[in-house]
Amino acid sequence: MQMGMKVMCALAVTGLALGISMPAQADSLTVKTAQGKVHGKTIHDGKVKAFLGLPYAAAPVADLRWKAPQPVAKWKGERDATKFGAHCAQGRVFDDMIFQDGDASEDCLFLNVYAPADAKDKSKLPVMFWIHGGGYSGGGSSEPRHNGDFLPGKGVVLVTINYRLGVFGFLATADLAKEGNGAAGNYGLQDMVAALEWVKSNIKGFGGDPDNVTIFGESAGSFAVSTLMAAQPARGLFHKAIGESGGALGEGVLGYEPLEAREKKDAEWVASLGVTTLAELRALPTEKILEGTKKKGMVGFPPDVDGKFLTEPVADTYAAGKQAHVPLIAGWNRDEGSFMANGMTVEKWKGMAAGLFKERADEFLKLYPGDTDEQLADSAGAYGGDSFIAFGTWKWLEAHRKTGDAPVYRYHFELRATPSKFHPGTFAFHSDDIEYVFGTLDTRPGFTPSPEDRKLSDQMMSYWTNFARTGDPNGAGLPVWPKYDKDDSLIHLDSTITSGPDTLRPRYEFLMKGIPAFRF
Repeated sequence: MQMGMKVMCALAVTGLALGISMPAQADSLTVKTAQGKVHGKTIHDGKVKAFLGLPYAAAPVADLRWKAPQPVAKWKGERDATKFGAHCAQGRVFDDMIFQDGDASEDCLFLNVYAPADAKDKSKLPVMFWIHGGGYSGGGSSEPRHNGDFLPGKGVVLVTINYRLGVFGFLATADLAKEGNGAAGNYGLQDMVAALEWVKSNIKGFGGDPDNVTIFGESAGSFAVSTLMAAQPARGLFHKAIGESGGALGEGVLGYEPLEAREKKDAEWVASLGVTTLAELRALPTEKILEGTKKKGMVGFPPDVDGKFLTEPVADTYAAGKQAHVPLIAGWNRDEGSFMANGMTVEKWKGMAAGLFKERADEFLKLYPGDTDEQLADSAGAYGGDSFIAFGTWKWLEAHRKTGDAPVYRYHFELRATPSKFHPGTFAFHSDDIEYVFGTLDTRPGFTPSPEDRKLSDQMMSYWTNFARTGDPNGAGLPVWPKYDKDDSLIHLDSTITSGPDTLRPRYEFLMKGIPAFRF
């Protein structure tokens, strides 16, 4: 063993003397960024290089609370990049959110980079930029289901990010608008753009191609993808997009209000804290602000049409064809709205139809029938999913294929998961797709993946990374995924993958005539 080490050292010295570049595992884990050198680690039995907790913007604390992200100060020497940075300050939003970093903090603008172990600074691998979900109020890049152990094995560089959430990411008051030259809110969206700018400047050193970036996200992350496609500040920073369960073009969940409406609502909330100036508000401890968001009647802090980051409703941008003209994959899961069937009866269902849709109730009940318990369970889940997530995602797909001048692909995730700790039913529930896309099925608490689960996960990883590479999800060994074109074809992601024309269009055309606003 000692003799072997002496030989390797001698070869290294000889190579340096001759000007020959010698491969070295340690060197490949040190990357020079615009801010300074970072040193990562290997994961997944040495198959993947991980660089964790990289700051892409200055800590948004003190005077920088509720301001656009600012540049990171440069550092000397090597920064340790072997641990996650803190996830962003938030309340307890969803029970199934588990974090691998320490406590939440407002100092949270970190990202992680995962690359194949053999990636070099000139590899020019496609980059996949993940935006986590959580209603714009929870989540973080250190959740185990987003781990980067497996996707890079498909030949991509993966980037996962934190961004400011809830009140810290989206508060919009008149005082903030005055300070921000007429615009307020959307700090979390601006964080995403800052992270994309970091990728453009630095990802080459990790083996990624800054000219081939795919943004993808789930739930609020999917809303964000559709929003970034409409936002001028993000233009040119990405080249493909994938949305999983969510689009900011519907009238339902996470609706984006005009700044004027938000100023009034948010001013009432600020007043409830007993402060009158921005200086006083910025001086409040993180915990006091979070506690204040729990007040009765508080519905959260989604993005707004602020006149600067978003100059008009997202749907208007798509209608005019002014969104980024990039290839798009979007879809949703079979049982997004399974919660609506809980406690529902035939009598309640028909009463709800009459109350919500009035003279259109009969038409509604033809599309979502509820004459028997079996019909009711299916229809309640279907309408819950449509009003919650599917309709907005469908509108996004429709709008982009009409005006986006780029290929569009639609999916429906249908494999029903067996019960697990946080999801006791047998459903393809909201967020069920995440572990399949990342290959992280074994991180789901209390879940035992079946061979069908693992097969579908591998197929989805291949579809997603093929798309990131070329703009087309198809590839060798995969069932054909047709474009979402004139015949409305989509792919059904199940234990056996099939494709064919959409059969649900009548439901969405009905909802186009008007849909009551959905709220959690």
